[in-house]
Amino acid sequence: MARLLSYEEAVSRFDPVLGIEVHVELGTRTKMFDGAPNSFGADSNENVTPVSLGLPGVLPVLNEKAVEYAVKIGLALGCEIAESCRFARKNYFYPDVPKNFQTSQYDEPIAFDGVLPVELEDGEQLEVLIERAHMEEDAGKNTHVGGATGRIHGAEYSLVDYNRAGVPLVEIVTRPITGTGARAPEVARAYVQTLRDIFRALGVSEARMEQGNVRADINVSLRESPDAPLGTRTETKNVNSFRSIERAVRYEIQRQATVLSQGEKIIQETRHFHEDDGTTSAGRVKSDADDYRYFPEPDLVPVEPSREWVDQLRASLPELPAARRRRLRQEWGFSELEMRDVVNANLLDAVEATVTAGASPAAARKWWTGELTRQANAAEKDVAELGVTPEHVAELAGLVDAGKLNDKLARQVLAGVIEGEGGPGEVMAARGLELVRDDGALEAAVEEAIAGNPDVVEKIKGGKMQAIGALIGPIMKATRGQADAGRARELIIAKLGLG
Repeated sequence: MARLLSYEEAVSRFDPVLGIEVHVELGTRTKMFDGAPNSFGADSNENVTPVSLGLPGVLPVLNEKAVEYAVKIGLALGCEIAESCRFARKNYFYPDVPKNFQTSQYDEPIAFDGVLPVELEDGEQLEVLIERAHMEEDAGKNTHVGGATGRIHGAEYSLVDYNRAGVPLVEIVTRPITGTGARAPEVARAYVQTLRDIFRALGVSEARMEQGNVRADINVSLRESPDAPLGTRTETKNVNSFRSIERAVRYEIQRQATVLSQGEKIIQETRHFHEDDGTTSAGRVKSDADDYRYFPEPDLVPVEPSREWVDQLRASLPELPAARRRRLRQEWGFSELEMRDVVNANLLDAVEATVTAGASPAAARKWWTGELTRQANAAEKDVAELGVTPEHVAELAGLVDAGKLNDKLARQVLAGVIEGEGGPGEVMAARGLELVRDDGALEAAVEEAIAGNPDVVEKIKGGKMQAIGALIGPIMKATRGQADAGRARELIIAKLGLG
């Protein structure tokens, strides 16, 4: 293929349209249709039963908790909940599908016709229309050994792990997302991020993309103008990080624009995303629904959630993340940038809990996004792994507000908390870090500083009040950094008769 068009030229010549299919693994104790454990990290082929392996004569039994989670997801996305729906067999052969079919929902999803508000980083909002959210089971995992790419081509042999086979999934399918223009990659990222936050708020999944709990299939097509018919789409499969979603959309727009500008046609196919260089490569020609020979699952009865149960679940939904962020930002008086810093650092819960424990919002944000984040980065840990609680931070902020610590001493106290020496008050006392506010002790240090710096004193008496700072340094040194700088300044002015 010829050199790619620049992204700017691609979006100036063509109108991008997105379609996104997000799969979320539900955090149930067992799998969708059998009692095998649903847990991450077990030894290969440990979390399996005859049902997981599709052995002859076995029968599936639907996981009620998975249905509950699916309904909650549908309600959170503003969907209608079906009064009756059923499962179907999606027939295809692949080594990680032990039954040679996937039990899914085809023409009768449990949730449909929803709408999800999505907010971009600069505050712009758009609505993404949800076509359906349906239940299905996950496939196993193939590992291709040997070769340079980790894919089947060029591999020496393949291994199959069925631990994931049968894990409950909900797949959420959008209608075409139009009107995004040059912001299409950003919109795709924000949409999936919004879903991830909802899954966590609902408690239906850990939603850890690095573990494959959330995976996105990204459909991209181009057309000549917003009034033109939809173009031929490609589907980039199993993209599992926000950055990769953005890069995959950007690359596909450039690639398709280059193909179309040469008078060639886009092939409807699946594609693979390559993390190393941000490109995609062809997978297989995309199958249509007829190719899967869907037919109703004969071993499962229809699912008929009662309206009373659905209403109970609706009433139990927590405040959704976007609404919560807007409320807290208003309550705390944060700017958009301040709130974005807290959210992007995944510290919203910590800051809220710290405010609840008695700290001011500004102090809570300062300590979590500042010193604690710095300490975590230095230790190559997550902030949550430092062992500092919101109650610790609120206590620390209270000691600063009470004048017992300044910021420098507070950082030393925080280091002691991280090292397991106790709470902030205990560390302050044990290390002798409380600010020196006793006038007797301060006066001695002030007098020593004045006597030892006659040239500075002359400047101060001559009207250069900023020179007082040159006396604060020796005072701090004499008190091991524990002098109350404000009180020391007051005493200097009084001693020099300038008050």
